[in-house]
Amino acid sequence: MITLRPAAERGHTNHGWLETYHTFSFADFHDPRRIGFRELRVINDDRVAAGEGFSPHSHRDMEIITYMVEGQLEHRDNLGNGAVLKPGDVQHMTAGTGVVHSEFNHSQEKPLRLLQIWIFPEKKGLVPDYQDRHFDPQDRVDRLRLIASTDGRDNSLIINQDVDLYDSSLTHGTEVQLALRPERHAWLQVINGELALNGQTLKTGDGAAISAETALKIRGQSENAEFLLFDLK
Repeated sequence: MITLRPAAERGHTNHGWLETYHTFSFADFHDPRRIGFRELRVINDDRVAAGEGFSPHSHRDMEIITYMVEGQLEHRDNLGNGAVLKPGDVQHMTAGTGVVHSEFNHSQEKPLRLLQIWIFPEKKGLVPDYQDRHFDPQDRVDRLRLIASTDGRDNSLIINQDVDLYDSSLTHGTEVQLALRPERHAWLQVINGELALNGQTLKTGDGAAISAETALKIRGQSENAEFLLFDLK
C-alpha cells in the first residue's frame, strides 16, 4: 500500500527569514492524521535567508539529520563542534540527554535550503553525539546510496535506530529498486524533480508512506529526480 502525501498538503510557515514546509505536524502546524510515520517524526524543508538562522536552542531524545540541498549552513553546539555544511554534506546529531546548538546561513548573499529530519531513537537518555560527512553528489546518480544506518555499513553515518536512509538522483528513464524485508515500511520524500514510485507519479515536495509492499521500483521522470528513501521497521 502506498499513501501519497502531496506537497500542497504540507504545513507552510513563512517568517520572512525562514520559509519552511512541514511534511508532518510541527510547531504551530498540527495535522492529527500526520504526526509522523513509524519512527520518522519530522521532515522540514527549510529555506533560510542570507545571514539569518536559528539562535541557540535545545533538543533531547531525538536523532536529528540535516541534509544539505543548496547553500552553506554554519553549525555550532555546546559539545564543541563547529562546521560549515555544503551540498553533499550530511550531519547527524544524537540529542540524547540534551544538546544546545545554533544554525545560521553562512552566506551574507545567498539563501540556503536544507531538509531537517527527526527520528525517534531506540531508547532515551543516550549520550549526545555529533557527526558530519561529505558524500560526493556524483555517487548518488542513478543508484540508491546508503547515507545513514544503525550499523554504519558502506561508510554511512551511524544513527541510533533501525533505519536505513538512502539518497539518489535519477536521470530521466533510469530505474532503481529496493526490496523490503517482511514487516518493513518505507517513506519516500522527493527533493526536486519528478519520479514514478511503483507506477505512481510524485513531484517536488511530495512524499509517500509505504507499507505491505515487497519491492519498490523508482523511475526518474525528469532530468534530475532527487529524493530520500527511508527503510523503517
